Amino acid sequence: MTNSREPTMSNTAVANNAPETPAVNVTITESAQKYLVGLLEKQKCDGIAVRMHVQAPGTVRAETCLSYCRPGEEKDDDVVVQYAGFKAYFEKRSVPYLDEARVDYDQDKFGGQLTIKAPNSKMPKIGENATMEDQITYWLVTEINPQLASHGGEVSLVKMDGNVAVLKFGGGCQGCSAVDVTLKQGVEKTLTEKVPGLGGVQDITDHSDTTNAYA
Repeated sequence: MTNSREPTMSNTAVANNAPETPAVNVTITESAQKYLVGLLEKQKCDGIAVRMHVQAPGTVRAETCLSYCRPGEEKDDDVVVQYAGFKAYFEKRSVPYLDEARVDYDQDKFGGQLTIKAPNSKMPKIGENATMEDQITYWLVTEINPQLASHGGEVSLVKMDGNVAVLKFGGGCQGCSAVDVTLKQGVEKTLTEKVPGLGGVQDITDHSDTTNAYA
């Protein structure tokens, strides 16, 4: 690496075919860059890069992932950063949750370890350009789940099916006899009021399992 400063990605991020590129504030330390270059070279694949995203962003189950990205595996709206020796792709939806993230590599007598710290990955947040998926997750985490927690329950977004939110209940809500009321009068009512364009919700929970059911 020729640059002695740790590059902050927001200074160099460019989008691929995206009219509005979100600012990316992730630091990959110099030691981590060198380590990644070495890993990528071992793959013997021209054009191979790395890709970073957050699974279940804005929830307690958020997990930050850094993986190989072979040519063609990147997404059209990924934010791309060119480093000395490799490219890094960042999932557009994950960018707000990767704010202030840091990728580092610590050398030790056993070889070393790559570490990723993303302090904002679990923080629910929405902006004026937030996707419907992010808006739903926000309201589930900040308003609906705190209410369900009193019964030991929770609900999460599995996926979007058009403009319908596919949800899954857990904890005390799974197998609960009152779940239909909770879904229609609580969850669906709140989400359709809060999220413009949401057409409804669908529950795919296996309620035959009543092990942890509240009632």
